[in-house]
This record gives sequence, C-alpha cells and structure tokens, in this order.
Amino acid sequence: MRIIAKKVLREFWERHADAEQALKAWYYDVKRADWKSPSDIRQTYATASILANNRVVFNIRGNAYRLVAAINYDFGIVYIRFIGTHQEYDQIDAERI
Repeated sequence: MRIIAKKVLREFWERHADAEQALKAWYYDVKRADWKSPSDIRQTYATASILANNRVVFNIRGNAYRLVAAINYDFGIVYIRFIGTHQEYDQIDAERI
C-alpha cells in the first residue's frame, strides 16, 4: 500500500515519543500490505474498526492512540486522516474527517 503522508506520523512521534516504535511498525506493516477489502485489514489488525466512507480506525501502542485512515482499495492508497489521543479522537467525526 502507498501511505500518504508519513510526515504526519513523524510529526506525531516527535510530540509523543512513546508512539514512535508503534507507528514505525504500523507503517512497515501497511507499506507491505496489499489490502483489497476491509476483511484483508482484519487479517492483520483484528482490532481495527471499519467505518463508513472507507475509514478505518487503528489502535496504536496498546490503544493509547488512535489513527484514522481513509483507504482507497482500488488504487492501494492509505491516506492518514488523523492521529491522536483518545480525548482528541472523541472530538472528531472519524467517518467524515
């Protein structure tokens, strides 16, 4: 999968150093993946929440953080739409962000 944009991850782990290794592992896993449907995501990330509008919520670092991605399965692109704490996540509409 092609991930847009790694810069968002890097900026986040610069503010939250405890998330760096987990985000790098997520990036590596997703980069190597070839997801064609939400069920493909579930094979790797059983706890991922599949939402409307091709949005997926990933739990990062033992569920300390949440990452919302928009997935374009046809083109193999993962757009990082949000990453933050649970409090920050609670303030957004993950299906529309």
